[in-house]
Amino acid sequence: MTLTFELDPSVDRPLRDGILALWADVSNAGGAVGFVPPVTSDEIRPELVKHFAAMAEGRTRLLVGRDAEGAVAAAAFLAYNTHRLMVHWIWLYTVMVHPSHQGKGYGRDLMAAAADAARTSTGIEAIRLTCRGGTGVDSFYATCGYKEYGRVPDAIRVAPGDDRDDITMLLTL
Repeated sequence: MTLTFELDPSVDRPLRDGILALWADVSNAGGAVGFVPPVTSDEIRPELVKHFAAMAEGRTRLLVGRDAEGAVAAAAFLAYNTHRLMVHWIWLYTVMVHPSHQGKGYGRDLMAAAADAARTSTGIEAIRLTCRGGTGVDSFYATCGYKEYGRVPDAIRVAPGDDRDDITMLLTL
C-alpha cells in the first residue's frame, strides 16, 4: 500500500479533523512537531488555524498524504518567504507521518512529494527546514538529501533541564 498525495486540497471538516488527529497522535508518540506530550487536538487547533490562515493568504501550501481508506496519514506545510531577498527558497514545516504508518517508507515518500511540490512553484531553488536535535530526525532528513547548515545549541526547551539543538537543514532542488 502507498499513500496518495495531494497538494493544496480543499479544506473541509474531515481534512481539518484528520490533520488535528494526525498532529495530536504524532505529538503524543513523541514526534517533534511543535508540541510536547500529552497534547490534545484542542491545544493544537490554534496552530492549525494559523496554518490555514497563511494558506488562505497564499503564503503556505498544504501537502497531505492519504491512506487506502482516504484517511489523513501524512502532512507537511510549505511556506513561502516574504522577504524579497529570500524568495528563491521555501520552508518545510510540521512534517508528519502517523505513528501507525511509520517504518513503511511513507516519510521518505512525503519528503519526495514535498520536493516535487516545491518544484511546481516558479523560482524555488531549495527547501529549508529546522528540526529538534536529540530525536534522530536530522539523520532521516540527511538520507532524503538534506544537508545540515546550522545548529543552535539548546535553543529548544522541551522541559526544564531538557534543552535541544535547533538544526537547520537545506535541500537544493
